[in-house]
Amino acid sequence: MSGWSWPLLLAHRCGGAHAPENTLAGLMLAARLGCRAVEFDVMLSRDKTPVLIHDETLMRTAGLPGVVSGLGDAQLLATDVGRQFHPAFVGEMIPTLEAALATCRHLGLAANVEIKPAAGFEAETGHVVGALLQAVPGDACPEVLLSSFSAEALQAAVQQAPGVPRALLVEKYSPDALVVAQQLGCVSVNMGLSGLEAEHVQAIISAGLRVMVYTVNTQEVARRLVDWGVCGLFSDRPDLLYVLDSEAPFR
Repeated sequence: MSGWSWPLLLAHRCGGAHAPENTLAGLMLAARLGCRAVEFDVMLSRDKTPVLIHDETLMRTAGLPGVVSGLGDAQLLATDVGRQFHPAFVGEMIPTLEAALATCRHLGLAANVEIKPAAGFEAETGHVVGALLQAVPGDACPEVLLSSFSAEALQAAVQQAPGVPRALLVEKYSPDALVVAQQLGCVSVNMGLSGLEAEHVQAIISAGLRVMVYTVNTQEVARRLVDWGVCGLFSDRPDLLYVLDSEAPFR
């Protein structure tokens, strides 16, 4: 298939294992490591601002109590998520999606924006993320691929930003998931590595879609997936895999 311009390698949650996840520091480190694309998670605050965070609570990344969807912007955006990762990152706060997109644009990074809605906020999160992307001027926005495990969230985002390419996220391959991806007009199915087989990749490719895989942290596994026809690898260790990006045939 032609027309695919995305790099092979995407830094998982911004900087992978090298920086606090879903932060501007992660984006900057990914760029310094030579990455040309990143992936990050987006959830809504109580004030309906899309912010970069993976979990519905602050405990794992900040060591603090609090539910993301129940916290206002003033508190959430002042939450230090660097301290929990390493003292070198003290003062690294939760960023907004708007700030992350601007940073990606400045650094020349393409961005896979994963819509990660809190339970019960699937359609609303997709709507807000899509509307924000639609409102960003073209010359101020990086190349974006929208993705989500939630078909409802992805559909809501597409209604607001129909021109933005999209991918369905799934843990395991199934024919039903492929049908949903086609119904949503996806360009890719983003698959979990566990249990993935060459025949699954071929089934998706035969349906006219691309395959991207998370989370790939060794060259041995990466090369096997590329041989199968996978065109995108989400990695916590972009420092180990960046050399493969220049070898990728997907141009």
